[in-house]
Amino acid sequence: MNKLTRHPLPVILFTIFIDLLGFGILIPVIPLLLADPRSPYYLLPAGFTVSQGYILLGFLTAIFPFMQFLAAPILGQLSDKFGRKPILAVSLMGTCLSYIFFAIGIITKNIPILFLARAFDGITGGNISVAQAAIADVSTPENRAKNFGFIGAVFGLGFIIGPYIGGKFSDPSIVSWFSAATPFWFAAILSFINVLSVIFMFPETHRMINKSTKILWNKSIHNIARAYTYGKLRVVFITVFLFSAGFSFFVTFFAVFLINKFGFNQGNIGDYFAFVGIWIAITQALITGFVAKRLKSDQVVKFAIIGTGVTMLMYFLPTIWWHLLLIVPFFAVFNGLAQANITALVSNSVDNSIQGEILGINTSIQALAQAVPPALSGYIAASLTAEAPVIVAAVVIIISGFTFLLFYKPIRIESVTISESA
Repeated sequence: MNKLTRHPLPVILFTIFIDLLGFGILIPVIPLLLADPRSPYYLLPAGFTVSQGYILLGFLTAIFPFMQFLAAPILGQLSDKFGRKPILAVSLMGTCLSYIFFAIGIITKNIPILFLARAFDGITGGNISVAQAAIADVSTPENRAKNFGFIGAVFGLGFIIGPYIGGKFSDPSIVSWFSAATPFWFAAILSFINVLSVIFMFPETHRMINKSTKILWNKSIHNIARAYTYGKLRVVFITVFLFSAGFSFFVTFFAVFLINKFGFNQGNIGDYFAFVGIWIAITQALITGFVAKRLKSDQVVKFAIIGTGVTMLMYFLPTIWWHLLLIVPFFAVFNGLAQANITALVSNSVDNSIQGEILGINTSIQALAQAVPPALSGYIAASLTAEAPVIVAAVVIIISGFTFLLFYKPIRIESVTISESA
């Protein structure tokens, strides 16, 4: 066990980091491709309107989480059947290829290739479930919480570095040969290094491989259906869906909002989201633990979700760009507290015997919630303004908060009072 515990964890965390890095790189680049006609990287040919670009932006953003929603449970089952190592290696190679094809799509101005690359990356990017399973394999009851805590830290790191790299590596004013494709070549190189690390440094962690295990190909749909059967968790799952959906609305078009209102370029957008990521990391490292010692998860969720929605609306107040930076700490703290405590609430609301199933259902709900809003936001922006999806994001999150506040009630499980919805 010592060998397994010592060696696999860095490779697993690197895998998760690459997933988040790829997501972060897209944030400052994609709006320039489809939503900013003034950008030298704008891909839409003559005859296409800005509104049509908004719609394409929404669908391009949506296709990744939708494919991930379908694929993640399948990859998890395949890793149970064949082992973590081969599934991780194959899926990471797919991620590497998807970055290469996305770069080629930018260079050739071929929008269908961009969609195919993001869809393929969504399928292979479902390896987050495999990485989490591998962490569970090498964790003892004593260090399980600590090992899973590393995931949150790596998520935060990827969200800081990804947008920063996306912004800087696509800016030719920094290096003359940089372009919108450069960040994706860089991500492809890192992904290939990740593949090699899995092949040569990662020992198989799954010791109960059963190749006769039957694969449930519609597991993602099954998870959503199962969520409805947990009546006492129904309000929690509705809260999770609405909160995740609102945040997805926000991420999809907030960069466009920054471009239109403050004239941000890709470097500015990358810097801004990196600053947000730093505050999210501070929240995870310091504030979440401080608050957890004083308040229960359900108490935190009651104010943190509404606080997240309200601070989103506050982004419309500044007329000078640097005033946005004054809002970021409040937004990041509320958002970080909400996300951490919602997950803890789901986990603490059921007996240990069904933790895996409940967390799998929760992951599927979040993935579906991240897939639907980007597609809708494109139409909302096209019909109204590019800022409208950000307003919708705030409203949906506030509705999520009030849903929890009004309908969530504590119950008692196995003589221990914990929080669960009624």
